[in-house]
Amino acid sequence: MEFFDIFLVEAMLNGLLLGGLLALLSLGLNLIFGVIDVVWISYAELMMIGMYAIYWTHTMMGWPLYLAFIVGVGGVALLGAAMHWFIIRPVLSAEPINQLLVTGGVLFFLQAVATVVFGIDFKNIGIRLPSFMLGDISLSMARLIAFAVAMVAIAATYLFLNKTYAGTAIRAISQDRAIMPLMGVNPGRIYLLTSAVGGALAGLAACLLVLQYDIHPAIGLSFGPITFLVCVMGGLGNLVGGFVAAFIFAQLISVGGFVFAIEWGYVLAFVFFIAMMFIRPEGILTQRR
Repeated sequence: MEFFDIFLVEAMLNGLLLGGLLALLSLGLNLIFGVIDVVWISYAELMMIGMYAIYWTHTMMGWPLYLAFIVGVGGVALLGAAMHWFIIRPVLSAEPINQLLVTGGVLFFLQAVATVVFGIDFKNIGIRLPSFMLGDISLSMARLIAFAVAMVAIAATYLFLNKTYAGTAIRAISQDRAIMPLMGVNPGRIYLLTSAVGGALAGLAACLLVLQYDIHPAIGLSFGPITFLVCVMGGLGNLVGGFVAAFIFAQLISVGGFVFAIEWGYVLAFVFFIAMMFIRPEGILTQRR
């Protein structure tokens, strides 16, 4: 096999496109952990609920797709805020293991609700976008759109965090939770806002995924563990580290899947993750203390 085999280049480009989606998901989860200091194990299930919301409003109710996307993003943002208020807030002072168990319970609860309401059959919104030819390389138009939208959303989140009062408060409280109340910042409101923003990012990911994948109750399990590993490899709460780790992980999956088989691509990525946990357990971009 030639090093610059055209199919290898195609695999690398597909890895780049996958990395954009993983970066978007890791941004939401890292943002929540960095501010609230709670890992939402059920984060990908919020995305799954968003996909079902888009399916229900567009396919079953006949709403235009753009309105269904608005419902998906807005609905999951509200779901994220509700999850914080009713589930996370009461256990903020509990042990981390209890917080993980609570969010793990939410994961199974949301899966069960989706199964009861929609069944276990695979569903889709009936839209399949064509492929885009770049010379001899075939790229999915849905993945190209997803990558572009994800990059715009990540840039918009960066501007929000750095150019607005609310974003500045979010960054400040993630750096020093004890002193911010003395500065007139209400931590509870910031936590609620952060959960809504994180939920909105999961809802946006749902809009991008619904164009590429069928919907089923366990689809969150296809992205949840990967998103969590990306966040850990980048350093939990480190937004830049998560961004970089997402593309590394995606390339390992895509190129490893091309060289060996798709299942071995995931094995290679997991082996790399384990090795990195021995070499840099604090994260690839986190400074050593």
